[in-house]
Amino acid sequence: MAECECLPKCPFFHDKMAGRPATAQLMKNQFCLGDSTGCARHQVFLAAGSQNVPGDLFPSQTERVPGIISAAKRT
Repeated sequence: MAECECLPKCPFFHDKMAGRPATAQLMKNQFCLGDSTGCARHQVFLAAGSQNVPGDLFPSQTERVPGIISAAKRT
């Protein structure tokens, strides 16, 4: 199973989820291990760079991705 290249430095898991290890592991299994294309954070990373991934963006919030990418391209 391949690990997302962003996982080792992902602030979402290392900062926001640090106090919730069981929940973090469930989310990692779904979004970071194997196919990470469904992760909103990874989608923004690929399209607009790590500097444009909002700190409050959850991996499941794919509905926010188009707006974030659009805003990043305007700057």
